[in-house]
Amino acid sequence: MTKRALKRLLPAVTFAAVSSLGAFTHASANEAAHSHWSYEGESGPAHWGEVSPDFEACSRGKSQSPIDIANPVKDGKEAVTFDYKQSGLNVVNNGHTIQVNYDKGSSIKINGVSYDLVQLHFHDPSEHTVNGKSYGMELHLVHKNSGGELAVVGVLIENGAENPAFKALWADLPAGAGDKKELARTINAADFLPAERTFYHYAGSLTTPPCSEGVSWFVIEKPIQMSEAQIARFKEIIKGNNRPVQPLNGRKVVID
Repeated sequence: MTKRALKRLLPAVTFAAVSSLGAFTHASANEAAHSHWSYEGESGPAHWGEVSPDFEACSRGKSQSPIDIANPVKDGKEAVTFDYKQSGLNVVNNGHTIQVNYDKGSSIKINGVSYDLVQLHFHDPSEHTVNGKSYGMELHLVHKNSGGELAVVGVLIENGAENPAFKALWADLPAGAGDKKELARTINAADFLPAERTFYHYAGSLTTPPCSEGVSWFVIEKPIQMSEAQIARFKEIIKGNNRPVQPLNGRKVVID
């Protein structure tokens, strides 16, 4: 990928996007409680832009996420390398998702630029679709570089075999909004990734209010699997937390 192309792919994150990282990472249950947005009804995705002036991008933005991925343009050069290490299980149910706040020291590199892994969380069903196809769940791994720019790796999850990589986390999910757990077990986010890592790249936004733009998305083409029972376990706690796909508005999606 050329430097010029990468600049188009990784636009500078606005101050608003950096400031809203707490909203995207769902850093605390209190933030979630006072944001007054949800995934249904009058505070659902169709109305996020009306809930608060701070959420204006949700309705007026032109580079919103998620999207339906179709007709990607081939690039042919690897863009992302991973350096994930073990982390303690610092888990929170913030009322919108189950989130793991990841220990420092893990990162990805995009064309030589390092982005620290901040947290990971889940959506049911998948937020991104591929040629109109939705998946059972989607994992988002959220990264931030020293300049405050955000990059998110999306992992599509389909119904299939039980996935042992999630056993440590799934064994004791916090069931109530605001519940937090520090478990005496560790995980490595690398175990959540498929071995084959071809990516769809595009410039998008936060998928939760305030929907700030300038987020670089890398959605892995090959899905991983979780069993029906594993997916059902998540659904028992978080029922439907995906934003519908948004218009592409002429953006280019690259497969690398």
